[in-house]
Formats: sequence, structure tokens, C-alpha cells
Amino acid sequence: MFEQEVKEMIIDVLQLEDITPDDINSEEPLFVEGLGLDSIDALELGVALQKRYGISLSADSEDTRRHFASVRALAALVETQRKQ
Repeated sequence: MFEQEVKEMIIDVLQLEDITPDDINSEEPLFVEGLGLDSIDALELGVALQKRYGISLSADSEDTRRHFASVRALAALVETQRKQ
């Protein structure tokens, strides 16, 4: 699974200095509740996903919202994109 890798990327990209991958629950929401990220964070993560994995996402897409729901959802996206 890529969950650990995704957690490390989130911490690295967003410079979350006081958080370790173990602090992030894979099931919790990334935005508002849970990790508490905002739209700027989403943009930065989207750019990082594009650079690191070649994944392009549409900002207004319902699919994108679903992929960004949790670490587990993002990891599943990375996994499916890598296999293609």
C-alpha cells in the first residue's frame, strides 16, 4: 500500500513539522475535520501528485473530491495510476 508514502508526501509538501505519518489516520478526512487541510493545501497536493506520479486532476471534478477524501483514497488513486 502507498498510504505511508502518501502520508510522508503530505507532511513534506505541506511542511507539517509537528506531525509524523503515524499521527495521520488513513481513514480520517483530509479537509475541514481530520487533518484540517484547506483549498490551498489541496492545490499544493495536486501539484505534488502531478510532479511525483504524473497524475493530473481536475479541480472541479467530483472524482477529485472523492480522491482527496482521505489518505486511503489518495493512496488508492496513486496505486491505480502507477499500474497503468
